[in-house]
Amino acid sequence: MRVPVSWLRDYVDLPADLTTAALADRLTMLDLKLEEIDTVGAELSGPIVVGRVLSAEPEPQKNGKTINWCSVDVGEEHNADGNAPRGIVCGAHNFGPGDLVVVALPGSVLPGPFPISSRKTYGHVSDGMICSGAELGTTGDPDGIIVLPAGSAEVGDDAVALLGLRDDVLDLEINPDRAYALSMRGVARDAAIGYDVPFHDPADVALTADGSADGYPVVVEDTVACPVFVARTVTGFDPAAPTPRWMARRLELMGMRPISLAVDVTNYVMLELGQPIHGYDRAALRGPLTVRRGRPGEKVTTLDDVVRDVTPEDLLITDESGPIGLAGVMGGQATELSETTTDIVIEAAHFDAPTVARTARLQKLSSEASRRFERGVDTALPPYAAQRVADLLVAFGGGVIEPGATVVGGPPAQPQVTLGEDLPARISGVDIPAATAVTALEANGCTVEHDGGTLTVVPPTWRPDLTDSYDMVEEVLRYVGYDKVPSLLPHAPAGRGLTPEQRLRRRVGQVMAGAGYVEVKTFPFAGPADFDKLGLADDDLRRDQVLLENPLSAEEPGLTTTLMSGAMKALALNVGRGHDDVAIFETGRVFFPKPEAPEAPIYGVDRAPSAEESAALDAALPEQPQHLVLVATGRRERAGWWGDGRRVQWGDAIEAVRRVTEAVHVPVHVEAGVIPAPWHPGRTAIVSVCGEVVGYAGELHPRVCRAYGVPARTVGAEIDLDAVVSASPVLGPRPAFSTYPVAKEDVAVVVASDVPSADVAQALVEGGGDLLESVRLFDVYTGEQVPAGHKSLAFALRMRAPDRTLTEAETAEVRAAAVARAAELTGAVQRT
Repeated sequence: MRVPVSWLRDYVDLPADLTTAALADRLTMLDLKLEEIDTVGAELSGPIVVGRVLSAEPEPQKNGKTINWCSVDVGEEHNADGNAPRGIVCGAHNFGPGDLVVVALPGSVLPGPFPISSRKTYGHVSDGMICSGAELGTTGDPDGIIVLPAGSAEVGDDAVALLGLRDDVLDLEINPDRAYALSMRGVARDAAIGYDVPFHDPADVALTADGSADGYPVVVEDTVACPVFVARTVTGFDPAAPTPRWMARRLELMGMRPISLAVDVTNYVMLELGQPIHGYDRAALRGPLTVRRGRPGEKVTTLDDVVRDVTPEDLLITDESGPIGLAGVMGGQATELSETTTDIVIEAAHFDAPTVARTARLQKLSSEASRRFERGVDTALPPYAAQRVADLLVAFGGGVIEPGATVVGGPPAQPQVTLGEDLPARISGVDIPAATAVTALEANGCTVEHDGGTLTVVPPTWRPDLTDSYDMVEEVLRYVGYDKVPSLLPHAPAGRGLTPEQRLRRRVGQVMAGAGYVEVKTFPFAGPADFDKLGLADDDLRRDQVLLENPLSAEEPGLTTTLMSGAMKALALNVGRGHDDVAIFETGRVFFPKPEAPEAPIYGVDRAPSAEESAALDAALPEQPQHLVLVATGRRERAGWWGDGRRVQWGDAIEAVRRVTEAVHVPVHVEAGVIPAPWHPGRTAIVSVCGEVVGYAGELHPRVCRAYGVPARTVGAEIDLDAVVSASPVLGPRPAFSTYPVAKEDVAVVVASDVPSADVAQALVEGGGDLLESVRLFDVYTGEQVPAGHKSLAFALRMRAPDRTLTEAETAEVRAAAVARAAELTGAVQRT
């Protein structure tokens, strides 16, 4: 929100010596954060004054151009010696003798910078420059030279001050809950609170509607989405009337381009009061204005010349011809104000914030009006805003205001909020007497009743964000000053910290970072297009999503069921920016809907939920396990003087998973099997923990790589991190450690080539019993000494007893039992 300081001073009696920087600091302490101070017109310097053209003689030139040799009176102080007028050459022709113009005299500097001096041109010495709006950094007159209205200034007056060419403009960041500050009225009210000075409300206008006469007919079908609709009519308006210079300049300072008087007045009042206004050409209207929802198949052409399909969720303004505007967002082209409009119907309505926000999002159309309505506009303002627009139109464009007015509905009743008189002090730690709290709330427009130790507060209509007692505390603190609140760190209670599960999950992140992977954080949203890219079947359970009520994007309407889609998007983004070697990981939650889950109850914020209420909330939540995903492409080991590099392979993904499971002390089982999308069916392993499948690791399917635009042979893994962590012995009873020495034995067995080594290792563990501490594969051999179609697997066995040193006979017995079980389950034959 841009706030010209000169305009702000019209509504609040700020101290004369107050600097712009000090004002910005005070508004920031009132929760209107400063983005920057724009010193408009800072490039202008030197004498820039009002002059009167005494003569303007056209002189054709050899190049075909005609210039005017002008004699200009710039006042006794600025004229030439002997009070002689200045001679100035000008190429524009939209002025003549007797006109008041703006003259930049020698020694002045215009934006550019463009210094002005006396110089010889076209056979004359031009002693200054007659200025256009563009040369002064403003719009000025569309035909060129600025011509001031007769009697609006005296010769020799300072044109910079007269035209408002130099001003300080505050650019404020307005929080979504402070929609009232998207207006000069709202900022001025806060400034008056900050400096405890009088506030002059620009909405304090006299309503001239005659209660015995009706205004333009209006029908409101949806009174929830449109509780208030006011219409006033101005007839006999002059569409050629110019916008006053002061108004056009203020619009420019606010970042708007002046268009025409009728349009400029509606924009001006919106910026002044915060109430969006729309004007209709009454000659183009067909029957009553109707506020209703959209119907299938309807279309509307908005002011930006776009034909838009209407949805049943859109709130429309219609007449007998159909839709003529998106309510609260943008008007329609069919009834817009034009250069022939003489009768204007003024609309000042209040539209429901969620309805406008939904329409703006569905239509992908954000406007100055929608940005205000979707944050909350003063519900009592429409009659006064309509009157203000009508008054300005008549004052500068002629015509008359019809005596009738249409007023449909009225502002909803404001809620009552009750709080203890000591609550602001208890929350803030500042000694705030009850009288100070009452004064602070009343300064913000609230009505306060102080009964004993209780304050009963009714917030003003322009503050829809004040809904509970803690909102009131915040308003009191704004008045007292946030800088008065002490900064005290709370004492951490003893005996608390990270849970064992949290420590294990952090260990996983450290292991992944140590393995060369970079952590990323992606949005937890996905849609059908994401699942299509991953190649998921139509009946894949991962397509069953928890859908969002108001998704940020229509393409991603639900919570994700797999982290792989977000990881692949992040990988594609990095590859697209020229990174050839990328290895990333993410830990986050995925969401699976519960079948027949109850609807989540909504409780108040005045107390903590009970155990039963918390259980009801938990029952309505979806399943949301924590997952780990990783993807990598490019070179795993770079080439250099030390040797050849190596590209990432499917085994690297499996190794990363092994490192994670080892970090949390969980044995992992890796095997081949039926592999679902998005994995390569022949280069991906099934990852299991304690007999339960927890994920997959290996190479991604070529179609998936093409869909995301990443290199072929990209590898990745996704596992259920909650399942892995919960299997960690760290979370169980403390294990017993034997102090007796370990006995080591090696064994080699021959099995068929298609038998997974993991199956053989598992069989050895089962056969070895409690005395077998660990089994590790250290060699795989195929060659002449092994039958065709077979392979030799060598395992290192570690055996230990908790209460004694094992004898040779006992170790031999364990070894024999382990080999026997492997022979029984996998057909293994011991090599001798």
